[in-house]
Amino acid sequence: MKKRIFTYTALIVTSFSLLLMLSSWGMWGHQHINKSAIFALPEELRIFFYNHLDFVVEESNVPDLRKYTLSDKAENPRHYIDIEDFGSIDSLPLTSKQANAKYDAKVLQTNGILPWYILDVMEKLTKSMQGLRKTEALFLAADLGHYLADAHMPLHTSSNHNGQLTNQAGIHAFWEAQMPELYGEAYNVHTGKAHYIDDVTKETWRIIRHSHALADTLLAKERELRKTFPADKIFQKDANGKIARNKFNQPVYTREYADLYHKALNGMIENQLRGAISATANFWYTAWVNAGKPDLKSLDDEGLTKRNKSNYKKDIKAWEKGKLTVLKVEPEF
Repeated sequence: MKKRIFTYTALIVTSFSLLLMLSSWGMWGHQHINKSAIFALPEELRIFFYNHLDFVVEESNVPDLRKYTLSDKAENPRHYIDIEDFGSIDSLPLTSKQANAKYDAKVLQTNGILPWYILDVMEKLTKSMQGLRKTEALFLAADLGHYLADAHMPLHTSSNHNGQLTNQAGIHAFWEAQMPELYGEAYNVHTGKAHYIDDVTKETWRIIRHSHALADTLLAKERELRKTFPADKIFQKDANGKIARNKFNQPVYTREYADLYHKALNGMIENQLRGAISATANFWYTAWVNAGKPDLKSLDDEGLTKRNKSNYKKDIKAWEKGKLTVLKVEPEF
């Protein structure tokens, strides 16, 4: 699998190192979610995605690159939705067309458009598959995986996105990046086979509702832990005795504190990671079915599939055992 049909521009290659820690799940999470989702697909679709695994995995972080490194103003609201600032979740429009009719652009830019944008990308992916536009389909599929992963991060559905309203600043990156890096290798990523989604809109909002329901628990568990844990032992310290920070200026929590918080969450991070993997596979599969089940693997040279066959079999076996296949992701903590 050393050779792929895609090459990357110098901009993308060099800019990955500049991604801010504010990206949901961090680079570790997004890359493992997209990669694991590939193996949940049916064979005829899985082979196509596997042929371009490197691209689908690496591109999983490009939405954050557009947001931070390229300063694309249109990108930022695609990653979250501040439910509380919109009011009751039951009053929210279901589609982007309805949302644009109800709210002005400034409101959407400020409060986020994540669920509506997921539906828009899903529609584009379906059309690109139907039109056999390979590069476009892979690009959109990778992007869709990113936004679905964002939707499974509870704080991406809350205005208290970094605990800033409850004196818990830093919890965002702690939950989605530092702890997955610490404990992720033990997570079971075997989610079963992808299934068809009868109502994509309904499923998108189910995901948002579920994630939002977890936000208060995520924050409350950490607040409870702080009450009984020595304040000077919560964060690691640097050589000057100040709170240690990673290269993205995020506070680094101590391993002892992380162990206790991870245990208190009772599997929440692993469950949300698995949910993101399953959703990504389900949405990809549904787009393909709705596109008429085109033979996408016929768009590739047969030699590419043959070259990947050996590694393909090994990775499938590892995934069936729930193991994370090797990815060289630069640690953020």
